[in-house]
Amino acid sequence: MRARYRATPLIATSLAAALLGSTPAGAFGGGGAGTRGGAEGNELTASAGQSRIKVTQESGPTGGKQGTVSSTDVNWEPPPCWYEPVFTPEQLKNFSENDGNGDVALRQGWIGSKLWTDHFKDEKDAPKYFGTPDSVKGYKNYNLGKDGYFWRGVSPDVTEVDDTSLCSRLMFWQDAGEIPDDPNAPTPKTLADYAYDKVKVPETEVELKPAAKSTVNLPTWVWLDKGTFQDVKVRAELPGTGLWAETTAKPVALHLEPGTKDAEVFPASGDCQINDDGSIGTPYTKGNADKIPPCGLRYLRATNGTPYQLSASVTWQISWEGSGGTGGDLPDGTFETTQDMNVQEIQSINR
Repeated sequence: MRARYRATPLIATSLAAALLGSTPAGAFGGGGAGTRGGAEGNELTASAGQSRIKVTQESGPTGGKQGTVSSTDVNWEPPPCWYEPVFTPEQLKNFSENDGNGDVALRQGWIGSKLWTDHFKDEKDAPKYFGTPDSVKGYKNYNLGKDGYFWRGVSPDVTEVDDTSLCSRLMFWQDAGEIPDDPNAPTPKTLADYAYDKVKVPETEVELKPAAKSTVNLPTWVWLDKGTFQDVKVRAELPGTGLWAETTAKPVALHLEPGTKDAEVFPASGDCQINDDGSIGTPYTKGNADKIPPCGLRYLRATNGTPYQLSASVTWQISWEGSGGTGGDLPDGTFETTQDMNVQEIQSINR
C-alpha cells in the first residue's frame, strides 16, 4: 500500500483556487474545468489536478481488463505537487480581462477578479502571505512582448499535500526555455513518477489443469500462453518545458497464493518466472496428471462448499528514461487477481 499524504488545506481555499484551480481552455492547446479521466487512442488523459502533463501509452496491451500496479516499496510515493507553465502573456491577459473562458469561479474566487489585473497588469505587489516571507513584485501589462510563461503549482490531489509550503508560490514568470530554480520545479524524474501511476497492466487469470475442479493430492498445472504479458511503456511530456520521460513496466514473475495453508506450490517459493516470449510455466499435456509442474500447486484438503481463492500476482520491473540522458529504476509494481478453486476428494484419475 502506498503511503498517503495527510489531508490539509494548501494555505487557504482562495489560494488553492488561484494556484491549483482549473486551467483555462486554450492554455497549451486544451484543458477546461473539472478533473477528467479516460483514454482516446493511445493518449491517456492526465489532467488530475488539471496538470498539463500529456501521457500516452507507447507500447503494451490496450484492450481487456486492466488495472494499476501497486508499488512493492511501501515508502515510495510520487511527488505531491510541482510547478508547471500555464499562461503565455496573451493568454493571461485574455483570462484576466475577459470571461476567463467561462471559469468565473476561478477568477472571482481569487479574492476578487481585480487582483488579477492589480498584480499581473498594474505592477502592484502581492502581500507576503501568498506563500513567501516577503511581498511579491507585480508585473507590467502581463509581460506582453516577452517570451515565456507564467507558472503555477499543481497537485494531483491538493487535500493530500501535508506541507503547506510546498508549491505555494503565487503564479510567477519564467523565461521561455528555462526551468524555475525551485526545489519543486518539474524534472524528468517527476514525469517518470507521474507516468508510474498511469501504467495499466492486464489482469492475471491463469490457465489451470484441471480447470473446473482440482483434486486432493494431485498437482494442478498453471500456465499462461506466450504473448499474454508484454512490456508496457508510458510516456509523459510537459508542454513548454522540453521535459519528457518514458516509464516502462516489464513483467518478470508470477506469484501464486493457493488461498489455504493446506496446499503446496511449485516452485516452493510460489514464484513462476516469466519467459522471454511472455509465457509462464508449461502447458499441461495428457499423461502428466501426477507429475510435478514447473509452475503450479497441489491442494491437500478438499473444499466444502466454499472455494479457495487462488491469488495470482504478477511482479512488474519498472524503469525509466528521460530528457537530458536521465533515467533509472523505480520500485517494482504488482497487480493481483483472484479466482475460485474448487477441490474434490480423489475419485479416479484420467491419464
